[in-house]
Amino acid sequence: MARPITLFTGQWADLPFEEVARLASEWGYDGLEIACWGDHLDPNRAATDDDYVQEKLELLARYDLKVWAISNHLKGQAVCDDPIDIRHREMLPDSIWGDGDAEGVRQRAAEEMKNTARAAARLGVKTVVGFTGSAIWKYVAMFPPVRDEIIEAGYQDFADRWNPILDVFDEVGVRFAHEVHPSEIAYDYWSTVRTLEAIGHREAFGLNWDPSHMVWQQIDPVSFLVDFADRIYHVDCKDTKLRMTNGRNGRLSSHLPWSDPRRGWDFVSTGHGDVPWEDAFRALNHIGYDGPISVEWEDAGMDRLVGAPEALEFVKKFAFDAPEAAFDAAFSTR
Repeated sequence: MARPITLFTGQWADLPFEEVARLASEWGYDGLEIACWGDHLDPNRAATDDDYVQEKLELLARYDLKVWAISNHLKGQAVCDDPIDIRHREMLPDSIWGDGDAEGVRQRAAEEMKNTARAAARLGVKTVVGFTGSAIWKYVAMFPPVRDEIIEAGYQDFADRWNPILDVFDEVGVRFAHEVHPSEIAYDYWSTVRTLEAIGHREAFGLNWDPSHMVWQQIDPVSFLVDFADRIYHVDCKDTKLRMTNGRNGRLSSHLPWSDPRRGWDFVSTGHGDVPWEDAFRALNHIGYDGPISVEWEDAGMDRLVGAPEALEFVKKFAFDAPEAAFDAAFSTR
């Protein structure tokens, strides 16, 4: 099955959108997973302005690029988060932050996520990738002890806030692909199970598979693909390198900055880490995933102008079609 390879523009939003399109085209990418920040895409404007949408599509065509997904992680994060604080102030535009009242921030973020669905539909895109935020991530250490009903209330809060958003996704024929990621309502295997239960397994809500967030948690990313096969709506390729073999570096990374050698893990350019890519692509074949493979390039130790084209070549090498027997043999030990 031929799958397009795209570049996620979120790590490139400091550059003008046209410059990112030019670079991606020169490197040989098939398209872009467009981030809804910087000047790359304004979802509120795209939801209503025909000329704006046409300008974006014409720019992509000029560089022989297509778009299969758009992403709005930053605003999605603010929908459920508690607390809303300086971290959000530093990543949200004034239109969402407003006066900083937490519930107001959440409501405005929710409205933008609705418009993101509308913008996607007007661009001819069927998938929006993003975060959900979480009212209960702050309890992840489970000390001081937290009662079960508080955790249940967190999943209910997610459902109450996201069901009206997903109603709009249904109205316009677009799906939301939640990126399973620490700080979100679904951050590992069992929290993903509970999140899907909370949302009533509605089809508008699926998953963005990014193995870099699973490996350092000791979640098998290949088994995850197989077990959630019907919910894999989008794929991001990002790698993780573990550094937990010296008895000092911890899984939670000690509040140390990215690329500090004392961290227990780091994001690295695809192909330089510990993600089992060959087995992963065999699993994607097995579950019948035919959507885009999006390179989310992030590596504090490598120049992105070197890493992004290198990652593309790596993914091309592994994004093969494999017979069923080959997958079964690879997966038999899992």
